Amino acid sequence: MTARLTFHGAVDTVTGSRYLIEAAGRRVLVDCGLFQGFKALRLRNREPFPVDPRTIDAVVITHAHLDHTGYLPALVKQGFAGEIHSTVGTAELSGLILPDSGYLMEEEAAYHRRRGSSKHADPQPLYTRDDAEAAVGRFVTHGFDDPVDLDGVRVTFVPAGHILGAAQLQIQADGRRLHFTGDLGRADDALMRPPRPLEATDLLVCESTYGDRDHSTDDPGDELAAVIHRICTHGGVVLIPAFAVGRAESLLLQLSRLRAAGRIPDVPVFLNSPMAVNAAEIYERHREEHRIADDEFRRMYDLPTFVRTVDESKLLNLRGGPMIIISASGMLEGGRVLHHLMAYGGDRHNAIILTGFQAGGTRGATLQRGERVLRMFGENVPIRAEVHDIGSLSAHADRRQILEWMQTAPEPPGRVFLTHGEPAAADALRQQIAWGLGWDARVPRLGETVEV
Repeated sequence: MTARLTFHGAVDTVTGSRYLIEAAGRRVLVDCGLFQGFKALRLRNREPFPVDPRTIDAVVITHAHLDHTGYLPALVKQGFAGEIHSTVGTAELSGLILPDSGYLMEEEAAYHRRRGSSKHADPQPLYTRDDAEAAVGRFVTHGFDDPVDLDGVRVTFVPAGHILGAAQLQIQADGRRLHFTGDLGRADDALMRPPRPLEATDLLVCESTYGDRDHSTDDPGDELAAVIHRICTHGGVVLIPAFAVGRAESLLLQLSRLRAAGRIPDVPVFLNSPMAVNAAEIYERHREEHRIADDEFRRMYDLPTFVRTVDESKLLNLRGGPMIIISASGMLEGGRVLHHLMAYGGDRHNAIILTGFQAGGTRGATLQRGERVLRMFGENVPIRAEVHDIGSLSAHADRRQILEWMQTAPEPPGRVFLTHGEPAAADALRQQIAWGLGWDARVPRLGETVEV
């Protein structure tokens, strides 16, 4: 029997990572993420899953971000009865992220129900916190480099960098080798260890989030210091939307180094994300995945004031500057950061710093392309604060770094499929691989099935 791979997500978009492997009489799903960004993409989350969840034998997860895990509660709710396999770090972080996602979905549905602002008479969440807890209970954890036999499909987790627990997947099925990058980290990341070099494989599925660009070679610390010093010296507020898991830690490291060097004013730093606060404890338990010393860990977590309650968060909106607020979400799609944006985004003396990829259709992408009116809580909100985009803080490998990582392989892969990128980025990387390396590379179609 020939193994088959079907691309059910992360095609023509950076989100919704879902790949189905059919081999050895088994169905194994690699990643099970939410579609995010444009409404047309988000509506895919409400469509029936492409295959009956009851027929899937196991799920294997690359890392904990919602675009790779966020549909798991819905999959379990719809009848998936198998195990979810991941690294220890991914399971622990998913135990924070998935229940929080379910809670926010419940809150959003309740808000629209109260306001009558939905086209549905009784809007319902995609899943609830209880559904998410049920999915978390299905996780089975594995160490890096410990092979897992899923009844004929053999999976090995190898380090990917990016965030805590993130793994590349080496999969053997029906005598063929598949390799999934998940989200590939950076060799020069200040916090995470670099991704493991690429080993020989028959088929490579590689992310292409930054496939059409290279990160700035400027020191992100210099950019951060310049904005923070100017704004905070004059009493302003610096608002930094950040993914609660991964980006928040990288920012704290940068800010603690700048503070220790005397390059930013001694103003309060608030980490306003309960998930980020809890994730900090998990990061501290897994220092072996990071490249910094223990004293730097202590210094980066001594820097901020942790904001835990809703009342504490509301008080920040009354406090005024100077101060720095780090708050989720990183693409301004929800959470406490929106209330801070309502409070401080209209003042030209303040600044907003974007620090990662902004998917199309998100408020972060709207600001990134220069628009200065955001739709929030049913209102059009003018943004007069400075907006800065420091892409060099991204935890994703860029075009150059992906190509350099590929060239660590002892031999070219039989085929390369580029996913997890918007169309221009994926196709630009395809050209670089095909023309520069001479490898067989292409961008798959949604729902396309290939034989391995």
